[in-house]
Amino acid sequence: MQTKLTKRRTPAIVMTAMMMCIIMVAIFLLRIPIPFTQGYVNLSDGIIFIAVILMGMKYGTAAAALGSMLGDIVGGFAMWAPWTFVIKGGMAFITALVVSALGKSSFGKERRWTSRVIGMICGGCFMVPGYFVAEKIMYGSWAVAALGIPWNIGQFAVGIVLALCILKALQKTSVIGKDEML
Repeated sequence: MQTKLTKRRTPAIVMTAMMMCIIMVAIFLLRIPIPFTQGYVNLSDGIIFIAVILMGMKYGTAAAALGSMLGDIVGGFAMWAPWTFVIKGGMAFITALVVSALGKSSFGKERRWTSRVIGMICGGCFMVPGYFVAEKIMYGSWAVAALGIPWNIGQFAVGIVLALCILKALQKTSVIGKDEML
């Protein structure tokens, strides 16, 4: 017997699983190695931001953490999987938290646009020092860890632009109502 809760939860779980897979594809689609480290940058941040904005804090964070972690495992970077789970999950959680908090405040007509951009920036600002600390622990050197900082900043900046472009395109479809997004 299907209850109202089951009817709402099943599509959310399916969408979460789909976003996890899309995040994994974004990881494999374009990988740019970071010089002097074993890390790489990819397009997954943009998809993570989209997941959070479309699905909210709970399901967006789950898709971000699990999809990114699985991308590391399948892609041959299993040693990074626990770090990625925490860092990308934290990035998604902070993005959702800021978007939710600022979305309730008054920015006028630009409220949604502004809250989402600020949320994505805050999420990215969590990811950069998160990987900096992880790389210090993994490589044993602050200098090597510092090499990843500009690359991680670039990754989340490109992710913001990618997310905003895709969300704007989705706004023109029946997936998202014109009043719901940006």
